[in-house]
Amino acid sequence: MVIFDLARLSEAALTALEEAVNAGNPIYVSAISIVEIAYLVEKGRLAEEVLTRILNALDDPKVGITLASLDRNVSATIREIDRATVPDMPDRIIAATALSNGLPLVTRDLKIQELTNIQTIW
Repeated sequence: MVIFDLARLSEAALTALEEAVNAGNPIYVSAISIVEIAYLVEKGRLAEEVLTRILNALDDPKVGITLASLDRNVSATIREIDRATVPDMPDRIIAATALSNGLPLVTRDLKIQELTNIQTIW
């Protein structure tokens, strides 16, 4: 099942995802990312198929994609994501999700990459 547009990923991002899968580690997707995808589908900026693929992947335990919830820990960690560096709330939630779960974040977002308290891969 193709979840990601592999051509749009950097070599480092693709390698990190492949290594996680090969090691049997889940790839976490922030809950806010699913909300953003749904929003972009509604606005016509993404095809409905994108949302369908990610939801199907989350429902299939064999795929290795896991939903990272927007929970109390993420909510408390949001204040550790500098608002001046990353002003967009959904991006701050994504970064806080990675930080609170101690996970590296695959992102091409240059503002998130400026953060020093999370490991980013791109």
